[in-house]
Amino acid sequence: MITAYTLDAGTIVEIRCSSEMRIPDLALWVDLFSPTAEERTLAEAWIGTEIPTREEMAAIETSERLYELQSALIMTAVMPLIARNPDPKSAAMTLVATKDRLVSLRHGEPASLAIAVRRIQHEGIPIRSACDILFTLLDAIADRAADVVEECSAEFDAVSSQVFGAGLDTRKSTQYKATIQKIGHIGLKVARMHDACASLERLFLFLSLHAKTLSLNSQQKSAAKALGRDIRSIREHAGGLDARLNFLLDATVGLVNLEQNQIIKIFSVLAVIFLPPTLIASIYGMNFEIMPELAWTYGYPFSIGIMIASVAVTFLYFRWKKLL
Repeated sequence: MITAYTLDAGTIVEIRCSSEMRIPDLALWVDLFSPTAEERTLAEAWIGTEIPTREEMAAIETSERLYELQSALIMTAVMPLIARNPDPKSAAMTLVATKDRLVSLRHGEPASLAIAVRRIQHEGIPIRSACDILFTLLDAIADRAADVVEECSAEFDAVSSQVFGAGLDTRKSTQYKATIQKIGHIGLKVARMHDACASLERLFLFLSLHAKTLSLNSQQKSAAKALGRDIRSIREHAGGLDARLNFLLDATVGLVNLEQNQIIKIFSVLAVIFLPPTLIASIYGMNFEIMPELAWTYGYPFSIGIMIASVAVTFLYFRWKKLL
């Protein structure tokens, strides 16, 4: 699908184009969503350079993701969409930028793109060129990355309060399992966001180093450096959150193991407490013919009494040693 954005009397107008239509020459930005071969060819003719395929977008080499071709910058980065979509091909977005035109190629639906469209259409952000749209889009991507990391941080705080506040009941295995799964889910989101921020940081650095290609003004150059610093700080925050998640996971497993050890300790102590009466019962259960207590009238209550006494003595001993 092709969506073109043109500037009309200072207002950005959205135009849906089909593969049979010609992209307007006055368009500043063309967004390609899962394009067909015909739509890709149409966009390439409009921008004047080749546009990477979906397989090329999935390449991990920096030289394959960030390069200059025919006076255009081709920049591929992982979007914050990867935090919710495990498919890295859908999470990547390619920006093909010249000083006059911009093409975005995506196979997923990142929220940052919708935010950028809303800003340029309804929030009165001044748009005079394709570079203004590019920086509005990049700013929305950085904001979205920060939002996702903040969501992960809020989820981490909630799980931490549950683990260290109310605690976990090991008798409820579903609660224990759900907590471990929640921590793992947050950890996966943070790891994916770490990858997304790393790719965005390289993109902003590449854009700063190739500012002449897009004829960026001093304000836009400063904006590129500022966005790079913002993404770096978001990445550092995600790294710190990842370390805290590891601590929380270890603490959760440790607390559950501690509670289980206490239960095992109680069973062990009870086994020792009931060992003497078991021994006494075993002795009097041997049924030898010559046993003095067998013919004794008070033999039975005597044996019960010494069993109870042995339990009491053992119990008091463990209490004295503070083992119970």
